[in-house]
Amino acid sequence: MNGIWLAAIGLSVFFIGYRFYSRFLANKVYQVDPRFETPAHTYQDGADFVPTNKYVLWGHHFTSVAGAAPIVGPAIAVFWGWLPAFLWVVGGTVLAAGVHDFGTLVLSVRHEGQSVGTIAERLIGERAKVLFLFIILILVLMVNAVFAWVISNLFITFPASVVSIFIQIPLAVWIGYYTYKGDGEMLWPALAALAAMYAAAVAASYMPILQIDLIRYFGGADASVALGLSGTSMAFLVWIVVLMVYVYIASTLDVWKLLQPRDYINSHQLLVGLGILYLGLFFSTPEVTAPAVNATSGGEAAASWFPLLFITVACGAISGFHGLVSSGTSSKQLDREPDARFVGYLGAVGEGALALITIIATVTVFDSEGAFLDAYGSFAAASSGGLAAFVRGGAELATGLAIPAEAARTIIAVIVVSFAATSLDTSVRLMRYIISELGSEYELPSLEKKHVATGLAVGSSAALVLLPEGPKGFGSGGYLLWPLFGTSNQLLAGISLLLISIWLKRRGSNPIYTLAPMAFLLFMTFWAMIDQVFGEWSGWGAENDMNLLLFGFGAVILGFAVWIVLEAVRAWRTVEEEPRAAG
Repeated sequence: MNGIWLAAIGLSVFFIGYRFYSRFLANKVYQVDPRFETPAHTYQDGADFVPTNKYVLWGHHFTSVAGAAPIVGPAIAVFWGWLPAFLWVVGGTVLAAGVHDFGTLVLSVRHEGQSVGTIAERLIGERAKVLFLFIILILVLMVNAVFAWVISNLFITFPASVVSIFIQIPLAVWIGYYTYKGDGEMLWPALAALAAMYAAAVAASYMPILQIDLIRYFGGADASVALGLSGTSMAFLVWIVVLMVYVYIASTLDVWKLLQPRDYINSHQLLVGLGILYLGLFFSTPEVTAPAVNATSGGEAAASWFPLLFITVACGAISGFHGLVSSGTSSKQLDREPDARFVGYLGAVGEGALALITIIATVTVFDSEGAFLDAYGSFAAASSGGLAAFVRGGAELATGLAIPAEAARTIIAVIVVSFAATSLDTSVRLMRYIISELGSEYELPSLEKKHVATGLAVGSSAALVLLPEGPKGFGSGGYLLWPLFGTSNQLLAGISLLLISIWLKRRGSNPIYTLAPMAFLLFMTFWAMIDQVFGEWSGWGAENDMNLLLFGFGAVILGFAVWIVLEAVRAWRTVEEEPRAAG
């Protein structure tokens, strides 16, 4: 089977979903109102609440949600074969992700730009708010650790990508000032910045002097450097420190100074990257060599894909983190309420398109089915090698456009790092908001201060990625947390859909369109989490040792989630319809 057929079917379904289903949701379910004054206008402060052109905001939203996860998850999930991953990415994007992202954005806009955690207090009760905030806090903490781990490893593996990422930061700052202080247009400077990044990537691919290769600087991977660390471990430590310093600064700046222009550049980078990959697919016409359903891995594939497939794909189909972005930053910048359809639903479709091409690139890069099965011989092997398989597969597709393989690998790595860095920046900003909200809730005014909250967010994230020992040696935290990240992320999406359903019932709208994906997600994620927490990480079984890190985080999240759902069921039974204007 040719990979073009997968792309044609998937993209057609995405088009139909946005063209028709999202319009139905906007008009009949969420009932968006062009006359409604959004929080960006009501609370405009030039820092967080800033009315923003929908195309620029879509760029921020799209690149914030399209981090490394929609690449890593599907690249691992093809372990069970391309068909299950393909069906869930396509169907989940249209029927679940778009509904969730669009809905959380409208929900937040209708509640003064508040986060879903704070809105939970209005819809369910005060206990639910605190529980929700703690779940979100743990999730964004894991996001920070996972994405920092991914970026650091990509910098080490692809040192030619570093200079492009560094160039983007001052260019984005200049574009922000040029646009907001000089009343200039953002489009052409953003395209020029993107061209400069890719020129630097190509040059660095062939000029070692432009490659920031810390391992080489430290004398080699096995060299003893300092503090008992090898060259690889010291390089990882340096990149984590650099990233934490960067996100501290970036997450405290006004959104127009770095966040918006950098995300706008990355939105074009994403479009260019998707264009390269899909056009490369068209010209190279690769054959799918992976099996449709992988049932040959010693029974492991056949036994475990249900429900693990759905939490492994994670952001490639639906993500609770998207709701945090929708209600944390995007809702504060939405100019008109009808723009929520373009920003929210189309943002989810864009992420689905990224997950789709990830699947295609990964299942067409191998020469034969046997080569695929060798690389994906176990779920652990898929987890370790999935991202690298995508980078190789993406580079192979890019060569269909006559892009040299070496330059193509660097450009693909730059794209992945850019998305992951954008999500990391946004996640730290969200964590700062949540710490401040908890400070207000528990009357700890010091936690409401910007730099105190940001310092706690950055410090705890660095500790979580660096300190745990694991199979990847020093700094295994991000690797160890990936299974729990996927489960918690899907669980949060289900709870957010539950909030939207209660809100719709209050307004007199039919909540079935949010209740259906909510029920599916909660069933799958509770099943998977119970199995992981008590069957895998607790150490109670004879086959597994206790994993205190995952068991502790997982048990807390599971307990809080069950509590929230019980509170929500109680609230659902007592909901009375209110006039639409009451929100």
